[in-house]
Amino acid sequence: MAAWSMASLMIVAAIFLLSLTSASVVHGRSSRRRFVRSYDEPCMEMRLYLHDILYDYSNSTTNSTSAAATKPTALSTAVSKSGYFFGRVVVFNDPMTEGRALPPSLEETAVRAQGLYLLDKKDDFSAWFAFSIVFNSTARRGTLNLMGADPNAATRDISVVGGTGDFFMSRGVATLRTDAIEGFKYFRVQMDIKLYECYV
Repeated sequence: MAAWSMASLMIVAAIFLLSLTSASVVHGRSSRRRFVRSYDEPCMEMRLYLHDILYDYSNSTTNSTSAAATKPTALSTAVSKSGYFFGRVVVFNDPMTEGRALPPSLEETAVRAQGLYLLDKKDDFSAWFAFSIVFNSTARRGTLNLMGADPNAATRDISVVGGTGDFFMSRGVATLRTDAIEGFKYFRVQMDIKLYECYV
């Protein structure tokens, strides 16, 4: 009876260790990485620039990286004549860069922001964002998932609520600052991302 129990324990332990190893492979972690949680100093920092080119029927479909998925609501057209478009939802697949320059080939960037924002004020530019930053290079693979309010302010913070691959289970804050704007067609946002929970 004791031998059977010991054998059963060994099998269960082997299955448990195997599941840990396969979970590490699936989530892009190696056994050498360790989980770091620090609320005083970030465990990882990066600065990226998001480039959004909104399709508005007059510009090129080739260069556009975002498009309105809804028309302005009746409320926005009745209340606002200034074009704030309360209730509009915009879907985007924007290139992201480490520098300010727009990449020559918009489709071949190694980092992209994919998601949506909705305009949520009647009298001002204010939005709510939900998107993933998708990394696809030899340096980094995986996603960071961000969401939160983007009010009309010089700087604003949104939450990093999770990640996959090299950013498995990451959490932190992204500070946004509008770096350039050209009417309704183009804007560039500087994102300073600080992760306080990550695998290193």
